[in-house]
Amino acid sequence: MSIEYPGRRCADFREAISARLDGESLETPVAELDRHLVTCVACADWSSQAAQVTRQARIAPAPSVPDLAAAILAALPPSPMTAAAVRSRVLGTALRLALLAIGVTQAGVAWPALQRGAGAMSAPVHMAHETGAWNLAVAVAFLAVAAAPRLAAGALPFLASFSVLLGAYTVSDLDGGWVHVERAVLHVLMFAGVGLVAAVAWRGRRRRHFAASLGEALA
Repeated sequence: MSIEYPGRRCADFREAISARLDGESLETPVAELDRHLVTCVACADWSSQAAQVTRQARIAPAPSVPDLAAAILAALPPSPMTAAAVRSRVLGTALRLALLAIGVTQAGVAWPALQRGAGAMSAPVHMAHETGAWNLAVAVAFLAVAAAPRLAAGALPFLASFSVLLGAYTVSDLDGGWVHVERAVLHVLMFAGVGLVAAVAWRGRRRRHFAASLGEALA
């Protein structure tokens, strides 16, 4: 024996039961629905069966389908590079080629002092070797960054501090007449290389910052 509510039929209550199973809002008050289920055996059975069917549908394993992701991606036309991406790639290549050229030239400057032990202004043999080793190390750093730009950030502290100290002492030595202008001009090559390494490191930092921001936005 079920309690009848004015204007409501079992169909209305079953519609409310279905909405509750689906997590939708109920037009029928919850207390009124629960009282009806206590007194109406037919609706109580219907609610139990509906709950069982809903549960089976939700926990049923998904049918096996072939993985077509690779085929779909392969069939897609290649995405054209934007003008900004093209400019960025050209600039990156230009920086690396310029750094490669400076590295090779710097190594050419260092090699005679290492091979013959002859330095500028008739420097002693060991001093010539030491100067040549430093110049060759700087050249190797330039070449390494040109080959692997990710190394720029690690090489920059050493190169920057060396170039700042060398620049300050070169200006002082020029003023005191302790170094020839021709010798001082050779240092411009190293300063240019350090500037290129700084540019490569800055570009790498921008890319990492952009990738991190994109990852946070997609998370």
